[in-house]
Amino acid sequence: MNKTVFRTLACGAILLLLMMTGFYDFALAEQRFIDHGNGTVTDRKLGLMWAKTDNQADIFWNQIQGWLADDFADTIPQLYDNWRLPTISELQSLFVEDPKYQGYQTLCGHPVKIVPQIRLSCILVWTSDMALGLPLAFDFNLGSAFTVSLHNNKACRVLPVRSLQQ
Repeated sequence: MNKTVFRTLACGAILLLLMMTGFYDFALAEQRFIDHGNGTVTDRKLGLMWAKTDNQADIFWNQIQGWLADDFADTIPQLYDNWRLPTISELQSLFVEDPKYQGYQTLCGHPVKIVPQIRLSCILVWTSDMALGLPLAFDFNLGSAFTVSLHNNKACRVLPVRSLQQ
């Protein structure tokens, strides 16, 4: 067997092993996100920039816009002003469905399965989507969204996002 054929087969076998162990998926996720070191993470797959952490406390739906405009604006460099709530599909893209991925435990004690580049302090993240006249929150333990009463804030967080294209 010549050296070129051997190298090709060896590279193919290594790639197959990486894919079977899940390392390949993890490596692709690592390439998907760029940590800017300023509290933001760029998602190259979706063309979005995420806050690296949520707001770190329970928050009512009617408090979100004030928090985004006043409190959040002071937490990262004033380079951007188009922060918003994410959609369900944007949050779903951060949920890791791989059964081998354990995720991590949040500060409020719940496990979450979100990409490791983003840190949540609790299980639920408010979305910009509504159903039946109520806001939806995405559950990073179950990987699904559901309606939340306007008078409930238990475990609900804000994870700001902005589009890179304007």
